[in-house]
Order: sequence, then C-alpha cells, then structure tokens
Amino acid sequence: MSPGIAAWLAAAAVRLLGATLRLRVAGVERLRPLWASGRPVIYVVWHGRILMLPWAHRRLRRAHGAPAVSVLASRSRDGELAVRYAARFGVEAVRGSSSRGGAAALRALVAAVRAGTAVVLVPDGPRGPRERLQPGVVVLAALTGAPVVPVAVAARPARRLASWDAFVVPLPFARCALVLGEPVVVAAGADRERAAKDIARALEDATAAADRLAAS
Repeated sequence: MSPGIAAWLAAAAVRLLGATLRLRVAGVERLRPLWASGRPVIYVVWHGRILMLPWAHRRLRRAHGAPAVSVLASRSRDGELAVRYAARFGVEAVRGSSSRGGAAALRALVAAVRAGTAVVLVPDGPRGPRERLQPGVVVLAALTGAPVVPVAVAARPARRLASWDAFVVPLPFARCALVLGEPVVVAAGADRERAAKDIARALEDATAAADRLAAS
C-alpha cells in the first residue's frame, strides 16, 4: 500500500475515532501569552503519544486559537507516511531526523523557528530508546531562544501496542486528555546536559498529568 493511501485511511480512521472521544485540555492559559505575542515555540511529545496529536491540535486551533505548527519527520518510508498523515490535519512537515539528514533538518528547523513558525519534535524518535530525550531539541532551543513546551496525549481506556514506543491507541468512546506543560527556556550559554534533564522531566510530568486527567 502506498504511503498516500495508508495516510488517507489512517486519518479517516482517526477522525471516526475522534468523533467518539471526550477530549479535555489542560495548560492552555499558560500558553495564551506566547500565542498572542506571536512568539514561536518548540513542542515536544514522546513518540508513543503521537497518534491523536494532529487531531487534537486541530481541535486546539478551532477552540483556543492555537497557531499552526510544522512537525519534524524522518526521511524514511515511515516518515513519509507520517508527513502525509499530518497533512490531512493541516500540519506541515520539516524532513530529517537524528539518524538521517540531521544537520539539514536542524538548519531547516532553525530557519522555521526564526521565521516565527511553531514546530513539533518527537525527541525519542524515530527509533528510540523509548522516552529518552535526544539532544536535538536542546540545540534548537539554545540556537533560537524559543521556549520548549512539553505536550502529552492520553486516553482511558486505550490499547498499548507491543512496539518499542508502547504506542497508545485510544479505544472508542474513551476519555482523552491533551496537556500542555510548563514552557522551558534554554539560554544560549546554558549547560545543555542539565537543560536536557529539565526538558525530559517537564515532558515526563506532562505525560503523567495527561494520564491522570484521562483517568479522572
């Protein structure tokens, strides 16, 4: 099956699934000043939580006026599928990853952020290890000064696939939660190892908060 057809089918399935979900959103108020100022941000989300994010972001744009985003996707076949899938929800893409085209991707991301575009990174993708932050997000934040915003999507009940990332798939009529965490700013001269730990901790906190919200 071609990536285009697979993406169309996946997006259609997610739209049908999304129509049954009860979505709750937390953290919007802490981001409103950034959105109102036009300041770009760097969103980060673990790979296992990405399925519903384009759908949830479209809801966030319609209900709360969140700005458009571009997502980083690898140059692999899976990356092509991800690009086409995200496009079905109005999300554009920057191509490249830490393993293939990394330097070019970083340059493109820096240019996009400096031009005012919010971007989404999956810091443990495309192949893991699961929920372990790779250094690219810290470098991008230090070069651009854009705040890093941890994002998490959770659902209850949901199925976790037997994949490296424990990919989360909500079940129909599940309670779904989208959490926007506390922004983390990385100064140009910051200790990057410490900054990586701060971002990873913030993303872990947002993920735990999303799990609690979906379960409540």
